[in-house]
Amino acid sequence: MITIRNTMNRQSNGPHGTIDGYVWVDAREVTRDDISQLQEDYAVSSELLADIMDMDEQARIEKEDDYVALIVRLPAFADDAHGINQYCVPLGIVMMENTIITICQSDSVILEDFSRNRFRQYPIETQEGFVISIMGRAAMVYIRLLKYLNRQKNLVEEELHRSVRNDELIQLLSIQKSLVYFTTSLATNEVLLEKLQKSPYFKVPTEEEREFLEDIIIDNKQAIEMANIYSSILTGTMDAFASVISNNLSIIMRRLTVISIAFMFPTFIVGYYGMNIDLPFAENHIMMFVIMLISLFTGLGSALLLSEKRKRKIKRKGRELKGKKRTKVRASKVSTSD
Repeated sequence: MITIRNTMNRQSNGPHGTIDGYVWVDAREVTRDDISQLQEDYAVSSELLADIMDMDEQARIEKEDDYVALIVRLPAFADDAHGINQYCVPLGIVMMENTIITICQSDSVILEDFSRNRFRQYPIETQEGFVISIMGRAAMVYIRLLKYLNRQKNLVEEELHRSVRNDELIQLLSIQKSLVYFTTSLATNEVLLEKLQKSPYFKVPTEEEREFLEDIIIDNKQAIEMANIYSSILTGTMDAFASVISNNLSIIMRRLTVISIAFMFPTFIVGYYGMNIDLPFAENHIMMFVIMLISLFTGLGSALLLSEKRKRKIKRKGRELKGKKRTKVRASKVSTSD
């Protein structure tokens, strides 16, 4: 959908509206017809439009004959089976003489804020100020979403402390994927912001806008640091829970092994008296109950010998004996010194 606005958010009629200042052509959730209209009415090259439609396109600035084109990475949202998933989309910005065009293949909360004037007093009087205002708003949204992802991670961790389930692990993987998207997009935006300070195609006219551009670079670096920190913490958390799962599996396998060994002795006795040969006391009818009792006692006895509680008690008693011996040795040394 293509909407034509001016800087005061008043819509104009026709593809080239006659409004004082520059015209903002807001193209979001573009279709094939919108792409054809951008090519015909504004002479935007098909190669640039193809790059903007590529989800993996990196941020950059380039000069064409009639315009200057920029690609910026913006955060976006999508609903899936496990909640809201964050990812990044490229935003194409085309700067012409009296027109600025923004092209995005999906909707964006940043563009929506600008279209409804829901933002701080950004310097949008010039096209350059409008571009850096979009990047500044993007940096703030990145920081807000990173804090949201960190809160979601903490909630999932609390659930995992109670019980390790697949849903929580999948949510952590989704958060980790979003952090990777944010980190790479913020890194490419940082390169673009540094180029804007030196590029001959992008002249920031006022001192206020130059200071604002420096503030945006600082905010973008802060977002990068936050993304790296959260990603490192999440990686450590995932490794810790993987170790917990592996440890739980080892405990379960150890218990199953103890149970199988404990039942091995009764099985041996019952199997021995199940052979088709003459055995001692085979004629006695009470022998069946005797064998059952012997099997029961051997099973319980072997389970008790192999139980972990018994091993822990033995270790605890050993530590207590060692502690008593150390106390006696210290007492004897004190008495001899006196």
